[in-house]
Amino acid sequence: MAEIHPQLQQDCLTIGRFKMCYLLLMRDANYPWFVLVPDREGITEIYQLSKEDQHQLIEESSYLASILMKTFQADKMNIAAIGNIVSQLHIHHVVRYRDDAAWPAPVWGKVPVEPYTEAQMAIVITKLKEVLTDSFEFFGK
Repeated sequence: MAEIHPQLQQDCLTIGRFKMCYLLLMRDANYPWFVLVPDREGITEIYQLSKEDQHQLIEESSYLASILMKTFQADKMNIAAIGNIVSQLHIHHVVRYRDDAAWPAPVWGKVPVEPYTEAQMAIVITKLKEVLTDSFEFFGK
C-alpha cells in the first residue's frame, strides 16, 4: 500500500477506496472537492502508471465525476492532476457551481478555506454512501 502524502493527509479526510485509488475529501466546505490518490508507490505522473493502471484510473475518475455531477447537481466538474506542491499523483475532482466562491476562476487560493463542520461533513459522507457502489470500500464509520 502506498502511503498518502502528509500534506494530503492534513488537507483531506480519507473516505475510502476504489479498486486502485483512495478517495479523499478536501477539508474545504466552499466546494464539494474530492481527490483520488492511486495506491501506487513512487508515481508522480499518469504516464508512469502501467497501461492497465491508467485505464483503471480513468474508469475510477470518470465514475466518480459522474456520481459527483449527479449527487451534488454540479454546473461543471473541474478535474486536474497538477502536483506542483504535492508530487504524489493525485487527481482533484471539484464540483463547481456558477455561484460558488471562485466561479469562474480556478479554486486554488481564490478564497480562504472554509472548514467543514462535523454536520456538514456527515451530510457529504451520507450522500456518497447512498450512491457509491459495492466496488467502493468506506473507511471508518
